[in-house]
Amino acid sequence: MKFLIDNIFLVALAVVSGVMLLLPSLRGARQGGAISPSEATQLANQRQAVFVDVRPAEQYAGGHIAQSRNVPAAELEQKAAGLPKNRPLIVVCGNGRDAAKAAARLKAQGFGEVVSLAGGLAGWVQAGMPISGTPPTR
Repeated sequence: MKFLIDNIFLVALAVVSGVMLLLPSLRGARQGGAISPSEATQLANQRQAVFVDVRPAEQYAGGHIAQSRNVPAAELEQKAAGLPKNRPLIVVCGNGRDAAKAAARLKAQGFGEVVSLAGGLAGWVQAGMPISGTPPTR
């Protein structure tokens, strides 16, 4: 106890350092397993992950990640059987919010490794990654 009192600044520094090291892990858990576009690319290249775009077909046709599969969120339960269970799935939506919900639904259906793309397709484009299809003009 005397050591703690005599070295209060060292103890405080150790506690603050520990909290700082834990913050990234806690943020990742809160985001529901969201990964960045570069991490998604690595997962696709190294482990043949499948991009699952849960946006409606009209939005998907306007621009999507190459080789992604369109399974609209409204039809996810019915069409999930067509997705591979032996490969990681990367769920994509427009902005990243709906993908986390869809990823949780896929996990509940027995898919083992499911993550969402942080920022969705907008984050993908913002990171300078290519898309297929013709994006809508504004």
